Amino acid sequence: MKKLGSFLYSIFAGACIGIGGTIYLSLDNKIAGAIFFALGLFTICVNGFNLFTGKVPYLFENKPSYLGFLGSVWLGNLIGAGAVGYLVRATRIAGIAEKAVTLCTTKLNDNLLSIFILSFFCGILMFIAVDNYRNNPNDFGRYIGIFTCVPVFILCSFEHCVANMYYFSVANMWGGKTLLYMIVMTLGNGVGGVVFPVVRQMKRKAEAEEPVTAGKR
Repeated sequence: MKKLGSFLYSIFAGACIGIGGTIYLSLDNKIAGAIFFALGLFTICVNGFNLFTGKVPYLFENKPSYLGFLGSVWLGNLIGAGAVGYLVRATRIAGIAEKAVTLCTTKLNDNLLSIFILSFFCGILMFIAVDNYRNNPNDFGRYIGIFTCVPVFILCSFEHCVANMYYFSVANMWGGKTLLYMIVMTLGNGVGGVVFPVVRQMKRKAEAEEPVTAGKR
């Protein structure tokens, strides 16, 4: 039952990102769209939903079984984001799919190294946003990371795997090449997401060992 609840939370997270993507596509002003897209991550953090890019940074702080959890989160995110995308196509606002097609065509015409690098940077920003929400003691400060990091990754054209699950769905552009690009985006988000936590762990370990080393001299 616990695993089912966790999987549902992953679906909800994907749906929240899908709604954020719908807001972005619906607005002509790119800056306004990027800011309001952040509502998706805000809702996820407040409700404790499972977003792949928010969970992957803590990979090395958990047991190996955490990889299975991440896999289920990714799948749940795909279902949620994809469902929102295809449901939107069945409504009167389906015209936004044209913007999604343009956006997705640009992504699929890019080379894989570029996609990985852009995904890597997005992973870093997502870690900053989520970790700040988790650890900032100031109620107002907890939300600053969300409403700055999310617009930044969008305005910089960084790649977010779950957001792209929605865009590819509303554009109806799934295929072998799309799946390949999704894998690269996921890997890039994952590597970018764990960079700061790994460095932080190394720093803490070094600081913990420093007095011992000093005592041996």
